[in-house]
Amino acid sequence: MSDLLESASAPWRAGVIQDFARSELFERTFQEGMELVEETAAYLDGGGRQDSKLLSRAAALAYASESMRLTTRLMQVASWLLVQRAVREGDMEPHSACEERYRLGAEAVCLGDPDPAAVDLPGGLLTLLDRSGRLYERVRHLDRRMYLEADTVEAPHPVLAQHNLLQSAFGRL
Repeated sequence: MSDLLESASAPWRAGVIQDFARSELFERTFQEGMELVEETAAYLDGGGRQDSKLLSRAAALAYASESMRLTTRLMQVASWLLVQRAVREGDMEPHSACEERYRLGAEAVCLGDPDPAAVDLPGGLLTLLDRSGRLYERVRHLDRRMYLEADTVEAPHPVLAQHNLLQSAFGRL
């Protein structure tokens, strides 16, 4: 039964996915995500490496833990955004993007409670953690709306949808 339901909603969901992939919101989110990935890589390979050498043992462990959370968040977001871009560019069919393996994941890690010693972390890392957390939450919201809630929204009946289009174009029918 769920296969029947899924195949019935596939065209509706495909439209939602394609609309998002072509939107200004996608463009801005993609740009923000990729810039944050680059900024994080530069920090962790540069200033963050230096900052981490100055930390106490407990803070150094928190640094390692939280930097892994940071990179996990960003890799999840980047992967999700790249799938949406593949849909936009025609390299992937929208129904393929619905597969579980392309969905945003690792919620337990990405949304888990921070290490208690995180208060002693360098400001640069704390800023990146905050920004990545907010970005992950936004993408998580988009993911749920596009892939979960699209199934719960009833698609307009095709005949009624066409009738409404004709009515709006030519007046009362």
